[in-house]
Amino acid sequence: MKSIFIIAIWLIVFIKQLLFWLWLWQLKEYHRGRFMAHFEAQKIKKITSSFWRPKFPKFTKKIIFLFLACLGLEILLLLYFSFISTAILTIFLIPLLILSFQIPSALWRKIIINKAKEKRLKFKSLLVIGITGSYGKTSTKEFLSAILSEKFKVLKTKEHQNSEVGVSRCILQELKQEHEIFVCEMAAYNKGGIKLLCDIVKPKIGILTGINEQHMATFGSQENIIKTKYELIESLPEDGMAFFNARNKYCLELYQKTKLKKFLYGENATFFGEENILGAIAVAKELGMQEEEISKAVEKNEYKFPGIQIKKGINGLNIIGATYSANPDGVIAHLEYLKTFPGRKVIIMPCLIELSKASKEVHRRIGQKIAEICDLAIITTKDKFKEIKEEVGEKAIFLENPKEIFEKIKTFCQPGDIILLESRVPQELINLLGDEAVVSSSPSLPSEAR
Repeated sequence: MKSIFIIAIWLIVFIKQLLFWLWLWQLKEYHRGRFMAHFEAQKIKKITSSFWRPKFPKFTKKIIFLFLACLGLEILLLLYFSFISTAILTIFLIPLLILSFQIPSALWRKIIINKAKEKRLKFKSLLVIGITGSYGKTSTKEFLSAILSEKFKVLKTKEHQNSEVGVSRCILQELKQEHEIFVCEMAAYNKGGIKLLCDIVKPKIGILTGINEQHMATFGSQENIIKTKYELIESLPEDGMAFFNARNKYCLELYQKTKLKKFLYGENATFFGEENILGAIAVAKELGMQEEEISKAVEKNEYKFPGIQIKKGINGLNIIGATYSANPDGVIAHLEYLKTFPGRKVIIMPCLIELSKASKEVHRRIGQKIAEICDLAIITTKDKFKEIKEEVGEKAIFLENPKEIFEKIKTFCQPGDIILLESRVPQELINLLGDEAVVSSSPSLPSEAR
C-alpha cells in the first residue's frame, strides 16, 4: 500500500513536470534552438522552480500525442524498473522523447511545404508581398492588408502564421483564384529560414521593417540576423521592389547595397511604429492606389499605437499593456511613450530572452532608459536583473510573485499614475490590476494617412 501511495504521488509530480515541458516546447514553437536557448537565459533554479507552478499547453493533437506517449512510457518504466531507477531514467528519457518527435515532425513539415509550393506555382498572376524584420512585421502586415483591401482581393497570413509550416497552411487552406495579392509575414530563427519561405511563396515585393538583436541566441550573431533578413531582398526577381525602414541603421546599410528598385520609408515618423503605417502607404502608392483610396481605408480602421493597449485599472491607475512580445527597440520605444503621460511611472517586465551575448549590453541600455523615465521598475525574472539594477539603482526591485507585485503597486501608486506592463507578465497580475476601459486614444496618424 505504501509503495502504491508513493507511485501515485510520483505520477502527480511527473504529470506536472511533463505539462511544464510541453508548455515550454509549445511556447518556443517546437523550435529546438529556441527551446535550448531558454536554458541559456534561465538559471537551473529558476527552471526547476517553474515545475511547481501550473503551466498548461494548448491541447492540440500534437500535444495530446506527446502527453500520452510520455505518460505511457513512464508507466512502463514503473512496471519494469525500481522507483529510483525510474526517477533517474525519467530525467533523461522524457526530454529526449519530446525532442525526438522532431523526426516525424520534420517529415510532415516537408510534405506540407512541398504541397504549398505546388499550389503556389498554379497562381501565375498572384502578387506576393513578403514582410520580415526583427520587429514591426505584424503591424506592417495588418496596415498594408487593410489599405490594399480597399482596391484588391487580398489574402494575408493570420496571427502567428509566419513560419514555413504556418505560411504553407495559409496557402493550402486559404489561397483562392480570386486573390490578387498575398501579404505574407515571414519569421526565422536560423540562417536560410527566410530563403525557405521565399522559395515557397515567390515574393515580388519585399519589406524590411527593422533589425536588432532579437533571437541572437538562435542565430549566433548579429551578422547572421542581418544576412537572414536580407534573404528576402536577395530572393526578389529582377523586376521586384524592395522597401526599407529608414529609421533602422541596418536597413539603411542594406538599402545602400541593394541593386533592385528600392525605397526608403518612415523618415518622418513621429513615434515608434508610425513607420509601419508609412511603409504600408508607400507600398500601396507604388501599386497604383490613390490618396483618396488610402484615406478611405484608413478611416475604416482604428489604428492604435502598434502592439499596445491603454486601459483603466483599479484605483484610478492607467495601464499600458504591451504584453504581446518584447524586443529591445520595442521596450525602449514604449518607455519613450510612457514618458508622455503625467503622474508617476512604473514598468513591470521580465528580462528579455534569446539575446545571447548581446543580452548584458541590451539590458544595460534598457536600464538607462528606465532610470531616465520611471519612478519604479519591477523586474519579474532574475537572469539580467543585475545589469538593470546597476543602471537604475534603488528604483529597480526584483519581484516574481503576482500578489507581491500587486501589493507593492497598491502601496506605491496613487490615482492617475501610469503602469507599463511589458512583455510576458503573469496573467494573474493583469487580472489583479483591472481591465475596465480604454483611457487614451492612439497617437495621431500621419497627415497623408488621414
